[in-house]
Amino acid sequence: MAQAHCVQVDPAFVQAPEHRPKAAISDADGVPLVDLSPLFSDSAGDTIPATLLSQVEVACRDWGFFQVINHGVPLEVLKKAEAAEKKFFALPEEEKLKVRRDGANRFGYYESEHTKNVRDWKRIFDFVLQERLDVTGLVLKNRWPEVPLDFRESIEEYAKCVEKLAFIVLELISLALNLPPKRLNAFFEEQTTFVRLNHYPPCPYPDLALGVGHHKDSGALTVLYQDSVGGLDVKRQSDGEWVRVKPIPNSFVINVGGIIQVWSNDKYLSAEHRVSVNTERDRFSIPFFFNPASNIDVRPLPELVDDRNPGKYKEYNWGEFFKRRMDSDFKKLEVENIQIDHFKRA
Repeated sequence: MAQAHCVQVDPAFVQAPEHRPKAAISDADGVPLVDLSPLFSDSAGDTIPATLLSQVEVACRDWGFFQVINHGVPLEVLKKAEAAEKKFFALPEEEKLKVRRDGANRFGYYESEHTKNVRDWKRIFDFVLQERLDVTGLVLKNRWPEVPLDFRESIEEYAKCVEKLAFIVLELISLALNLPPKRLNAFFEEQTTFVRLNHYPPCPYPDLALGVGHHKDSGALTVLYQDSVGGLDVKRQSDGEWVRVKPIPNSFVINVGGIIQVWSNDKYLSAEHRVSVNTERDRFSIPFFFNPASNIDVRPLPELVDDRNPGKYKEYNWGEFFKRRMDSDFKKLEVENIQIDHFKRA
């Protein structure tokens, strides 16, 4: 049994020594900040400013992470969703367990999420944008709590607004890749996108546990709203060092996912990231995992490969990949969870 301050720690939470956070971590210098206000100004037309596209290109290429401000999501919507999230997690545990997810349906409340087979120090609530029984056998059905009374309305309104932002960012990335702006949109007609509410309680073992272990997101994009507490760490691509993404009020963090990495044929890389815990303060965040339809077969886009730059990945089915990742998040497995690197050509 691992020890911390003479108190026994559940070994399920203990990270391997090489993945444990350092006592001190520096704020990230240079995490790109992209101002989207030109897209919403009265003078905005069909032409995207070249400087904006250049900023997106550099951010995706050099970091795989960037923050956006003046993004078009109303402040009132953000604050209502944040308040609803805090009310839900403040409920007695027995009330939250009424909407607990299970092996048949992976959406709802859960207190035992795993990342790379190590338990995360957090509690979550997941819901999907489009409910259905998926062709993969994955049940995409929401469980809504009876209280708080405004919970569902507040977070569904948030999801609709952030979905619009996700499509805006997707089109900017498409243009940055020298593709038509809506080249990727059709992949999301029957999307498997889901939204997660994260609560990270104070943790007395910051040297052993993580709120979320090191990982790369497997979908297309993640659009994250976080509070002021901080804790999101990204591995800087230039030197492999972990750095803290400093929260900017009312901003979103955009994270390039594995699907964009494959579609771009490694021009844009998904960044490895994690969440460090806080010993004194609760932390809350709301990531929007923007995922395509389950019948989409993911491979490098034909416009971005040629004889001099052949495709670096074998084709894989997103629905099957997504189901396997959901299975590994639900419980500890005896094998490594599925990664896009498993489809990399030699």
